[in-house]
Amino acid sequence: MDVSFFDQRILPTYRRYPIQILHAEGSRVTDENGREYIDMFPGFGAGNVGHRHPRVLEAVRRQLDQVIHVPNVYYSPVMAELADQIIRHSGPARVFLCNSGTEANEAAIKFARRSRPGRTEIVTLQNSFHGRTMGSLSATGQASLQQGFEPLVPGFRHCRINDIEHLNELVNSSTAAILLEAVQGEGGIRPLNPDFVIAARELCDRSGALLIFDEVQTGMGRTGKMFACQNYPVQADLICLAKSLGGGLPIGALLVGDHIENALTPGSHGSTFGGNALACAAGIAVFEVIEEENLLEKAVESGEILKNFFYSLKDKCEHIAEVRSVGLMLGVELKSPCSELVDRYRERGILLNCTQSTVLRIMPALNISPGDIQQFMQISESLLT
Repeated sequence: MDVSFFDQRILPTYRRYPIQILHAEGSRVTDENGREYIDMFPGFGAGNVGHRHPRVLEAVRRQLDQVIHVPNVYYSPVMAELADQIIRHSGPARVFLCNSGTEANEAAIKFARRSRPGRTEIVTLQNSFHGRTMGSLSATGQASLQQGFEPLVPGFRHCRINDIEHLNELVNSSTAAILLEAVQGEGGIRPLNPDFVIAARELCDRSGALLIFDEVQTGMGRTGKMFACQNYPVQADLICLAKSLGGGLPIGALLVGDHIENALTPGSHGSTFGGNALACAAGIAVFEVIEEENLLEKAVESGEILKNFFYSLKDKCEHIAEVRSVGLMLGVELKSPCSELVDRYRERGILLNCTQSTVLRIMPALNISPGDIQQFMQISESLLT
């Protein structure tokens, strides 16, 4: 395909790299010239079980032979089965299914406000990212992403990350919820300190606010737990999921703890394609793959290998400022912009992401092979030293 054909027809909402991906399998993708790459950042975090996992393909094909979409005014067994899988790993809850992470966060915002009458404020974090729709964008703590879209939805207050004193200043009788990413993904792979998360939970308990975790990037085993909030000794009231839940198909979900009184009644919220049968079948398969292939353990093991490698590389590379990681979610912060370095990785057959201009974001499939990890480390050492 001539890229001008694409550019004349698709709005330029992304900066695209000059390759066309025509085939993908596991952690490998192939471009229009037949060249193969190791994908170290599949689908912006959507590829936790890799591209075209056989179990996911089998589930989707089986569902295609039954029904593709069931309107939400009817019952759908595959929706209930996916919800049951989610609840089995999260604890007692009810589930709202949608199509994306930003929709899951929008649902959480609406739920929080409706369930806490008279409370209109939600506290999020500076440098956070919660999506592109207006409510989720307003919750996002990055002014550069909000520029030109004002006026934003009012009622959001942004706390400095891991600053308990600042959090105490912001939470008051008007606070409906505190919305957190356990690890800021778009923000540069910045984990929350346990003391900060515990303080947030205690503040919610005292004030009557809800504690929401945005697990759009961190969920489904990425941090070594099924959900990143399970790394902390707290209970979430609401959890937002998407990306890797669908194994490559679009899906999102809001989990509402069953200790929270239901605030969404028929007609108060909805999503035409939410709970699409194909996406739900894929989601069920993703849970099965994570369990059967022990991907929580593999995420920790592979993450440790990469973390130790980049820690040792930092000692002999003056370009690396800091290495941050949780499970198989790593950020390598450089002392200068990394966009050109991402290009050099691509030239060497590695697909990576640069966020916050100076952070290499490394989030490969949880089942990436040791050989692919080894090849990535060898190329990294040659490029960074």
